Amino acid sequence: MHDYATPFKGKRITILGLGLLGRGVGDVAFLAKCGAKVLVTDKKNGSELAASVEKLKHYSNVQFKLGGHDPEDFKHCDMVLKAAGVRLDSPEVALARQSGIPVVMSTALFAHYAAEAGVKIVGVTGTRGKSTITHMLHHTLKSVGKRVHLGGNVRGLSTLALLSEVEAGDIAVLELDSWQLQGFGELKMSPHIAIFSNLMPDHQNYYKNMEEYFADKANIFRYQKPGDTFIAGNGLTKRLQTPQPVEALVPEGLPADWMLKVPGEHNRHNAALAAAALLALGLNSEQIRAGLESFEGVEGRLQLVAEKNGVKIYNDNNATTPEATIAALKALHESRSPNREAGIVLIVGGSDKGLELGNLAAEIRNSCKTVVLLSGTGTGKLASILDSRFTIPDSSPHDSLSSAVQKALELASAGDIILFSPAFASFGMFKNEYERNDQFLEIVNQLR
Repeated sequence: MHDYATPFKGKRITILGLGLLGRGVGDVAFLAKCGAKVLVTDKKNGSELAASVEKLKHYSNVQFKLGGHDPEDFKHCDMVLKAAGVRLDSPEVALARQSGIPVVMSTALFAHYAAEAGVKIVGVTGTRGKSTITHMLHHTLKSVGKRVHLGGNVRGLSTLALLSEVEAGDIAVLELDSWQLQGFGELKMSPHIAIFSNLMPDHQNYYKNMEEYFADKANIFRYQKPGDTFIAGNGLTKRLQTPQPVEALVPEGLPADWMLKVPGEHNRHNAALAAAALLALGLNSEQIRAGLESFEGVEGRLQLVAEKNGVKIYNDNNATTPEATIAALKALHESRSPNREAGIVLIVGGSDKGLELGNLAAEIRNSCKTVVLLSGTGTGKLASILDSRFTIPDSSPHDSLSSAVQKALELASAGDIILFSPAFASFGMFKNEYERNDQFLEIVNQLR
């Protein structure tokens, strides 16, 4: 077993942002077990973070300063571990850098030490498809008996804590959003095998422009070395004209006779990217086909969760952009039996991310029987764009997900589809997208 604790033992580590999703708790617990002196600081107060603090209070080498930040905590430590939700241009990060303190992030730090221990790092990013591709890879590698670890943007999981489990020769498959890739940029490293599925407008309430968004994403290939593999979706060709250390491999489409359980052309595109990475990892075509054809999808991504009175209900909670909802609508619209006019009742709406909505409105008119609106800062914008050419029978947005589902059931007939695909962020009605997902599944389960 490799020595994973020594880099942290006795070090003074400031945790900038504990959070509510469990990843921060796992990071702190791991560092405490390694013998670090950990200080946790967060703008949220003790009441807001009570559940997270409760899980850590038995560690004698963990202290808390909540409800704000003390500048001194970023000047007198050996390392600052920054949560993904904290901006790189925050005053606290600036203070640490001015004091010569390294600012790192959990997933990138894991990748750094895991790679040193002989682990093959596979990273997956993209505006859409990264979760599905990541889970396709993990599923297929497990199916052929590889020692493989799943990390990155995974609910409730501390990727850093996986250091205690990895061995030389293992494979780590990491789902990497743009914020986690900031951490790779800080360490000037990229995965051994990098997949960049696509780039579409997103997070424009955070980034000044698409170039800034792309700059963070590009860390997935920016620091690759000869012998590494870079796999790109065909829509990225123009964007990737800037020099990269490893020439991009752009896979052709999936063979026509490979039959996937997950619907939609976008998922065949995802599978083609996954297949290229699996080939680079040494699997043969038969192993890759068997793995991809047996993959049943990811929770919250065009997931069939129930059928009620002849109405199929799909959970596409993780569609937080217009393009993601468009892909779901196209997949379900195209999958309808030609001799049956199944209609789609779309539950949509949420917090505005500053994204263009015209294409979504056009696809709704083309694919949907009707829509049910959820409250949010972006919902009114979408409703106004749909205009009089598409009738919304219940034009007042619903303030609860339960009432929205009930309305959708009233509007759907046998043979129809209810698609929960919000197209917006979850903030406002929900703490985060995970709470939104769990609420939807609980509501649907109560229908059975």
